[in-house]
Amino acid sequence: MLSTIYALLFYVATILIVVGVALKVRRYAATPAPLKIPTTPAPTTSGGVVLRMLREVIFFESLFKSNKWIWLFGWTFHMALWLVIIRHLRYTIPGNSPFWLDFIQPFGKYAGFAMVLGLAGLWARRFLVDRVRYISSPSDHLILVLLIAIGLSGLTMKFVAPTDIVAVKVFMSGLWTFQINTLPTNPFLLVHLGLVIVLMIIFPISKLLHAPGLFFSPSRNQADNPREQRHIAPWAAELEK
Repeated sequence: MLSTIYALLFYVATILIVVGVALKVRRYAATPAPLKIPTTPAPTTSGGVVLRMLREVIFFESLFKSNKWIWLFGWTFHMALWLVIIRHLRYTIPGNSPFWLDFIQPFGKYAGFAMVLGLAGLWARRFLVDRVRYISSPSDHLILVLLIAIGLSGLTMKFVAPTDIVAVKVFMSGLWTFQINTLPTNPFLLVHLGLVIVLMIIFPISKLLHAPGLFFSPSRNQADNPREQRHIAPWAAELEK
């Protein structure tokens, strides 16, 4: 019964996150940008915009220029999170893992500590910096608590109370073919998976959606070429005809 409940919750959460993010991305793409408003200094070519977006996504360039301490915690959390997520593919891919996934396992294991440390720094900022504390809403704190709890429960399973990883892999990989196998009853595993399900459900309606939203930001994805090329929104072009 417990395995069935968690399997159904994962299916529901997957549908919600995929459909929710798709609808949000569609809304972002359809939102008009009537003005040329790139944050300067900005590239003047499309190739330059691509390079700028890569630097923003990989290195958090604008945040680095703005505040080094926030950049340190934010970049550490995000890069560690990516490594942890990639490492977890081992538990969802049916059959043997590819060699590169086995290679990063030790790095992903300890990236969990970096992830929690980065989150702790970002959460402390919402208490210690007056202007940030003033604009912080309860949802901001709850999301950080949720992410920290996911990290700590995962680290607890790895270093304090290990669970049956083989059984976990059988359960997770079986979901791809709608097979509900037995899920271990390790309490830390159940808490960890439950928190991940909650995260998947709230992702499309939370500030965590800044991940895909960055690519639709006019201040980042526009070239600074208003003299060379007139910028006009599609709806405005229709009015001129």
